[in-house]
Amino acid sequence: MLRISRLTDYATVILASLGGGSLASAAEIAERTHIGLPTVSKLLKELQHAGLVNSVRGARGGYQLARPATAISAADIIDAVEGPVSLTECSSGSGQCGIETTCTVGNGWQGISQSIRRALIAISLTDLVSHDGEFPTPDLHRPATRGGWRPLVRS
Repeated sequence: MLRISRLTDYATVILASLGGGSLASAAEIAERTHIGLPTVSKLLKELQHAGLVNSVRGARGGYQLARPATAISAADIIDAVEGPVSLTECSSGSGQCGIETTCTVGNGWQGISQSIRRALIAISLTDLVSHDGEFPTPDLHRPATRGGWRPLVRS
């Protein structure tokens, strides 16, 4: 089963809580999201390292989105917490699988991973927050533009 981790789900909730644009401390975010402060603090560090949030130090400091919610994709969030989507070992690039030289399905799995990635790139944080359940239809025929896959290279 394809499933995002609980931490990725929490990271999405944290980012959504920052969508208003104002600064919020880790404690304020924990209070309004009902996610434990240690988890919020850990995720904010990961999100900051990935360039999705900025921190401002000082008495009036806190965290805010590093870019508009429309410019943060579901793929960005998953990448920040879990790393790039990869259905199989070979989907993340060549040299990751012991049977790579004899495998006949690696390129197929890579294509599927790329299609999933395109769909995740097409969905913004704004789309995730909207409650209508409708998402943009991605163009599954164009290359994934952020962190895309590389074709399996056989020796």
